Amino acid sequence: MTDTACPSCEKRKHREGKEYKELINRLNRIEGQIRGIKKMVEDDRYCIDIINQVAAVSAAINSFNKVLLSEHIKSCVVEDIRQGNGDMVDELCDTLHKLMR
Repeated sequence: MTDTACPSCEKRKHREGKEYKELINRLNRIEGQIRGIKKMVEDDRYCIDIINQVAAVSAAINSFNKVLLSEHIKSCVVEDIRQGNGDMVDELCDTLHKLMR
């Protein structure tokens, strides 16, 4: 068996300061919302109440994606284009298609 690594798995982005803190805070809130939904199911809460909470989580995840995608474009995409890597644009388009399903 050969040991081949996925090229995109090798990519890394160091985040620090405000960007890192904001992303982690958003994820912590989403995690709390998910735990709350689980508790609602365990407590036999009314279906519509649970659905409303799931909709709130979906909105929070979409918001997280918008922030992360914006930062990605401003940093990673711009840097790769400056270095002549046009493949980054294709990767970005593929990602946008996935987000818009």
